[in-house]
Amino acid sequence: MITENSGHRGIYELKIISDFSAAHHLRNFRGRCENLHGHNWKIEVVLRGTQLEESGVLIDFGEVKHATRVLLAELDHGYLNQHPFFQERNPSSENIARFLFEGLASRLNTKTHWVHSVSAWESTDACATYMREAFSS
Repeated sequence: MITENSGHRGIYELKIISDFSAAHHLRNFRGRCENLHGHNWKIEVVLRGTQLEESGVLIDFGEVKHATRVLLAELDHGYLNQHPFFQERNPSSENIARFLFEGLASRLNTKTHWVHSVSAWESTDACATYMREAFSS
């Protein structure tokens, strides 16, 4: 039996995982990553929301996957340093996560669901995550 706890509001979370491959180098880094190299990045996109659609889903997984694929197509098998977003920013995993977060948020956010975080895994044991904090006034 599902009961409502007074003072607690439920929240739903959905995650998709995708990937892309690209080359880059990090400027002003003092290390091997200053040299041209590549990664097979794994991307995790997390959405959160407070209300399900009439169909019982937060948002169609297909819609999230499509929006993610569109953005990843800009990066996949490319040289990230030449992408406009990375002209003034290093194409680090942190900034890749931010690029994807901002692009997905502009496409997917509504009043009832929003992009919570994007993680860019550059190896099996290292990732960077970008999210925006909620500020109350």
